[in-house]
Amino acid sequence: MKKFNVLYDEDNCAMIPNSFVDYETGSIITTNEKMINIISICLKVAKSEAPILITGESGVGKELLSELIHNNSNRKNEPFVKVNCAAIPDNLKESEFFGYEPGSFTGASRFGKKGLIEMSQNGTLFLDEIGEMPLNLQSILLRVLQDGRFVKVGGYKEIKSDVRIICASNTDLKTMVDEGLFRNDLYFRLNVIPITIPPLSSRKDDIPLLALYFTDYFNRQYNTNKKLSRDVINALVNLTWSGNIRELRNTIERLILISLDDIISPDNLYYVESISNKENYLYYNTRDIAEFEGDSSLKKAMEDYELIIIRKAVDKYGSIRKAAKALDTTPSTISRKLSKNKPSASI
Repeated sequence: MKKFNVLYDEDNCAMIPNSFVDYETGSIITTNEKMINIISICLKVAKSEAPILITGESGVGKELLSELIHNNSNRKNEPFVKVNCAAIPDNLKESEFFGYEPGSFTGASRFGKKGLIEMSQNGTLFLDEIGEMPLNLQSILLRVLQDGRFVKVGGYKEIKSDVRIICASNTDLKTMVDEGLFRNDLYFRLNVIPITIPPLSSRKDDIPLLALYFTDYFNRQYNTNKKLSRDVINALVNLTWSGNIRELRNTIERLILISLDDIISPDNLYYVESISNKENYLYYNTRDIAEFEGDSSLKKAMEDYELIIIRKAVDKYGSIRKAAKALDTTPSTISRKLSKNKPSASI
C-alpha cells in the first residue's frame, strides 16, 4: 500500500500524484494504517469458507469490503448477491430469501421464484443490516448455515445450497442478543471472522486522498475542472463526518455542482454544508409576512425576505447560475448576497 502526501500546484490547489489518478470504481481508497491492516486480514481470509461479520457505522464502506473479499475468493467468478435486510418488507422476507413454489400464496407467480440464496448458489451472499432480520427468519438462515439446506415457501423438497455468507451491521449485535432481538446461536455462527471498520473521524489521514479522488471522479462525470484549495482540504479534515465516507462523497459532489469558482474555497464549503443541514439558515422556517412582529427595520425585513427567496431558488434549481436565471439576475449578485449573509462557522 502506497503512502500518500498531498501535492499542491502554483495556485495552492491540491493535486493527486500521477500514481493515484487511475482509480477503478468500487476500489477501497486508503493510506490509513488501521485500514491497511483490515484489508490485509480480508485478503487472508478471502479464500476460506468461513462466514464474516463486518461491523461499523453507516457509510464507512462495509459493502466495498465485502466486494473485496468476494473478488479475492475462490468464488470470484460466481454470483455476488447483495441484499439490504431492512429494505425487504417483513411479509416478503421469507419468500425473497428462499424463493417459493408456483401458486404458494395469493399473488405468487405461476412459475414460482428463485430466492436470494438460490440466486447466489456457488457464490457469495452479502446480507447488509443483518440485525433487521426477524427472529423466525434467523432460525431458517441458521439451518442453511449449519446443514446447507433450505426449503422454498410452499415446497417440501429440500434444496442443497453452497453459499458463502458475509454479513454487515451498523448496530451492536451482541447487545441485540442480550436484549433477545437476535439469536445467540446465529450470532456466534456468523461471527467467525469479525471485522470492524473504523469511522472516518478516526482515520482523518484518508480525508485528503478521498476528497481528491471524489473531486476527480465528479469532474469526469460532470465534465468540470474544479480544484480543492489547500484551505478547503484543511477544513474538510477538521469536520466531524458523522455520515463517514458517504457524507464526504456527497459533499464533494455538491461542491462540484454548486460552487461558482473553479478553485473551491472554505466559503464554498460553508455554503454547501448549509444546504445539507436542515437546522441552519437554508432550511430555517420562513415567517409569513403577516406574522412579522416589527422587531427590525423595513430595510432589514426586506433583506431577510430577499434571502429567503434566493435560498429557496438555489435549493430548488441546484446551482447559483440556474437560480440567477430563474430570478432574472446575475450569479455574482446572488453569490454576493449569500456571502454577505452567511452564518459564522468554525471548522
